[in-house]
Amino acid sequence: MTGRHETLALLLFSAFVAVTLGITTWVSRRRHGSPEEFYAGGRLFSPMENGFAIAGDYMSAASFLGVTGLIALFGYDGLLYVVGFLVAWLVVLFLVAELVRNCGRFTLADVIAARMSERPVRIAVGTSSVTVSVFYLVAQMVGAGSLVALLLGRTGEAAQAWTVIGVGALMVIYVSLGGMRATTWIQIVKAVLLLSGTVALTVLVLVRFHGDIDRLLLTAADRSGHGKAFLVPGLRYGGSWSARLDFVSLGLALVLGTAGLPHILSRFYTVPTARAARRSTVWSIGLIGSFYLMTIVLGFGAAALVGPDAVRASNGNTAVPLLALDLGGGAGSTVGTVLFAVVAAVAFATILAVVAGITLASSASVAHDLYATLRRPHARQRSEVAVARVAAVGIGALAIALGLLARDMNVAFLVGLAFAVAASANLPVLLYSLFWRDFTTRGAVWAVYGGLVPALGLVVLSPVVSGSPGALFPGADFQYFPLQNPGIVSIPLGFLAGWLGTVTSDEVPDEARHAETEVRSLTGAGAV
Repeated sequence: MTGRHETLALLLFSAFVAVTLGITTWVSRRRHGSPEEFYAGGRLFSPMENGFAIAGDYMSAASFLGVTGLIALFGYDGLLYVVGFLVAWLVVLFLVAELVRNCGRFTLADVIAARMSERPVRIAVGTSSVTVSVFYLVAQMVGAGSLVALLLGRTGEAAQAWTVIGVGALMVIYVSLGGMRATTWIQIVKAVLLLSGTVALTVLVLVRFHGDIDRLLLTAADRSGHGKAFLVPGLRYGGSWSARLDFVSLGLALVLGTAGLPHILSRFYTVPTARAARRSTVWSIGLIGSFYLMTIVLGFGAAALVGPDAVRASNGNTAVPLLALDLGGGAGSTVGTVLFAVVAAVAFATILAVVAGITLASSASVAHDLYATLRRPHARQRSEVAVARVAAVGIGALAIALGLLARDMNVAFLVGLAFAVAASANLPVLLYSLFWRDFTTRGAVWAVYGGLVPALGLVVLSPVVSGSPGALFPGADFQYFPLQNPGIVSIPLGFLAGWLGTVTSDEVPDEARHAETEVRSLTGAGAV
């Protein structure tokens, strides 16, 4: 890394931070302090604006950097991540987007509590939502510390620690001052930057190979060291039965977990109608689909131009910056320096935007679900917004602390775990509430905890925590579960627990409330 890289990257970082802080300040002066304004931005965003914001929320640094790196290292098997992330949006579009917008108000628990006993359901779903958000958040924070410090050429512990603290402080400012309106505009700006940068790099890769995709793939296979095996299944997930099961488990988590991610579901409340929510999802599918198609070109481009050794040095996380440097002419070139710094700035913008969205969703769950069940019945709603702002500070502090503790660990499993927990705990209770007439409060609570507890327990007993060289605690060995992702076990357990809790419950299902929920979900009659 040269001084020119660092200076230009810092200038671009500073410009993005200045713009986003300006947006936050402008929004904070116009806010009314109501829950609808803080949690949902006043429900004033158009489908196109919300579609860009959803895409910005979903296209995290793990997608921009991690997926591209996996394709560069493992070829076809890395490409399977792209399929999982994209197919997940079809589940969101056809099963939850419009129904969630019609039935809920601000959070996932609103949908479940519409026909259940509120207190136990809100506590269970709120706990699950905060757990998912914290795991997702810590992964982003640790990624921020290691990635940004690396891009700036300072890999020491102090540089990583100050990066984590800086990102955490910024996300608290964005959420506590600007709420959903500021967070949404930050997501839109980030999505435009990310898509523009990805398009530019994709065009440069295709120009380098004169538009010949076959030549790109063959060159990537030759340089990978694996030959034709690079272009067929099995390089990463075909070595053993456990590797194959791990792939199935991860695929289930990715495809089903997106429909239960709190920060994604909360975006459907920022538009005025269910029809607008569905149109938002269509916009986001187009944007996200285009993005992931381009990551395929970037991944194979990195394998062909950068080579596996340089990519493997950072577990694939710097494949895109190194590709940008090569496309611009190499380390000593002006164009290479500019492209490298732009990619670094886009990666930083991506991390900031995603952590802001996750923090807002988790603070909403704390205030609207957990605090709201304990407050006095006649307490002002405005106090709930104050609690949400305090919760954002607390969650930010927790994320900073966990990010600092885990900065030297391999925390890639945290993103997969967040998806697995969302698919195990949030999705079963959501689908049962929307589509099962006889579903009861006990079934809802059991569905949440029946997926949440096994997902967390199996990860603790898996090779990502102990018993392997790359584990969080390599010196210990309490590995009893052979898979790295628990989804293949915990997702069915979540659905099973919800069914078992319902059939063993003495509660008589309220058919009138179910009928009301059904009509409201399908027609939008009575929706907020």
